[in-house]
Amino acid sequence: MSDGTLQTLDVTMLDDVGTGANELIQLDSNAKIPACSGAAITGLSSVTKNASDPVIATNPSGGVGTVWQNTTSGEMFICTDATTDENIWTNVGAGTGDVAPLWQGSSYGFYSGGNTSPVNAGPIQKFSFTSDGNSTSHGDLMSVSNPNDGGCGTSSQTHGYVALSGNASMTPADFNGIIKFAFSSNTTGTDVGDMSVPRLYAAPSWNLTHGYGSSGWVNPNYPGTPAGGSPALYMNVIDKFPFASGGTATDHGDCINSVRQAGGNSSATHGYQSGGYSFSGSTYVNVIQKFAFASNTTATDVGNTLAVLGKCAGQSSETYGYISGGYSGPPLINVIQKFPFASDTNSTDVGDLLANIGYPAGQSSTTHGYVSGGSSPTTDTIQKFTFASNANATDVGNLSSAISWGAGHQV
Repeated sequence: MSDGTLQTLDVTMLDDVGTGANELIQLDSNAKIPACSGAAITGLSSVTKNASDPVIATNPSGGVGTVWQNTTSGEMFICTDATTDENIWTNVGAGTGDVAPLWQGSSYGFYSGGNTSPVNAGPIQKFSFTSDGNSTSHGDLMSVSNPNDGGCGTSSQTHGYVALSGNASMTPADFNGIIKFAFSSNTTGTDVGDMSVPRLYAAPSWNLTHGYGSSGWVNPNYPGTPAGGSPALYMNVIDKFPFASGGTATDHGDCINSVRQAGGNSSATHGYQSGGYSFSGSTYVNVIQKFAFASNTTATDVGNTLAVLGKCAGQSSETYGYISGGYSGPPLINVIQKFPFASDTNSTDVGDLLANIGYPAGQSSTTHGYVSGGSSPTTDTIQKFTFASNANATDVGNLSSAISWGAGHQV
């Protein structure tokens, strides 16, 4: 620089070139940064890489917004709801299939057990969600006598479950079971566990890992049970049982009141119970209550049905709980009503069933609610209504016979 002009400076002329502390980084011959630690770089979103998809129990330390890459399939997921063991991972890749708690089906609805009046029945029937049509036989609920009406029906990804108790006319007479049957093949169900207290008419809720039965009625014919209409027969207990293994259900908390024959619904994070018949005053109630799946707790009052109600069917979309038909102290009704999961509020009238009906079973696909069977008079009709808009139900097929008091499932 003897003439006063600054000449071009070659970084290789410096002594502190390299990737160590206080050194300058030099691009290699391919114009790339050489290997070095980027641990101190901030402002970048981390990506968890794994050979498999996340599951709902994959609890991200980064919470909502955490990115997960499946290095086998190339699919990408983002955590959109960080609830312990109930996380929702939304697929943002080219494929489909979010990872979320499951409470709807995409292929089939199932109807198990029931009462054909005057006898109880044990068949399992299935019908398609992808095309309208009649049901087909899918096996039998269980090979014991008369254990099949008033059950609490829940669904895992692979199996249907029915929780119910027996009576003195059954074999065995002290039956208190959680019956499990496979969705993939015609089969006879098996007893895989017990409810904490034997009961009928519990309201069903479930997530991906557990089934729940809330409230209910202890059968007075069950051995050792007080006879008659004792208030002790009406329960407010919420039971929880694992889908992965059998065993006795555990107490998950309490409902606000002791009722039987309430409607049941499931959101991604909560179970819901709507209405029910109360021994107190011998009347139906109109309370909509919810309880958290994540922890044992007492349910909270979040709204009211249009009128007092019981013996109804429940369906669930991603955003709403639906209540169909039932007794409204005591007239039968045909109303379809819904309430939002996102806010605590009363239900609204969104359509009508084909007729006034009680004791139907409810099923939920990703797009429609289904109502199958029912009584007064007993019917074999399968009807559906859309979740996309307020509309009346339509007749889409028939069960194998007129039946009521059965349990609903979906896959």
